[in-house]
Amino acid sequence: MDAVTGVKARRWKFEDRAAVCDAYGGFFCLFFFRVLRLLLYAYQNYCHDWAEVGSEDMPEIAVFGARCYWCLDADLKQLKGVKGVISGYAGGTTENPTYEQVCAGNTGHAEVVKVIYDSALLSYDDLLAVFFAMHDATQLNRQGNDVGTQYRSIILYTNDAQKAAAEAIVAKLDADTATGKIVTEVKPLGEFYDAEDYHQDYYENNGDMPYCQIIINPKLELLKKKFDNLLSG
Repeated sequence: MDAVTGVKARRWKFEDRAAVCDAYGGFFCLFFFRVLRLLLYAYQNYCHDWAEVGSEDMPEIAVFGARCYWCLDADLKQLKGVKGVISGYAGGTTENPTYEQVCAGNTGHAEVVKVIYDSALLSYDDLLAVFFAMHDATQLNRQGNDVGTQYRSIILYTNDAQKAAAEAIVAKLDADTATGKIVTEVKPLGEFYDAEDYHQDYYENNGDMPYCQIIINPKLELLKKKFDNLLSG
């Protein structure tokens, strides 16, 4: 009897433990799925917020070339929404070109600037308007005394929308017989190579140099007259 009772007692204890495990297992399963649901909800919100940031708040890039990049760098930095401008080389074939190589005219590269901007404050069309106003797009491979293919007028687009906008404004200007033939090159952006450090922020660091006084300052005055509404505070 005792043996039977003992067996029954042991059996009840085992079943009690199983019931307890089932109860706790069910609790933890419920807890796990609730936590998982919360994590999935948080992840979906994160992805939604990131998508909005990516589409609206992430800066965009535009690349232009026209005369010496010191001039475009100074001009475009005055515009609202511009977060940065990097002087560099693009449009050619030589890898990691130096300033001396580009100036020799053997690399195929142009002196260009990469503009990082907030499209919510400044549109690509605005940048194009400023770009064409700040140089003579009818001069082939030169701007004033800056002569050579490295000084050519060029737009390097990063997507189809930029390509369409660039081609549209070139066609519009070409249709104006008073303007003359537009020679601006429009092509996709390949590799962009940063120019040497001493070329970056040139106007800010060398505003008293003759080139800045004679060439850049009049351009900045023209920018203020024509595009006051686009200038940063």
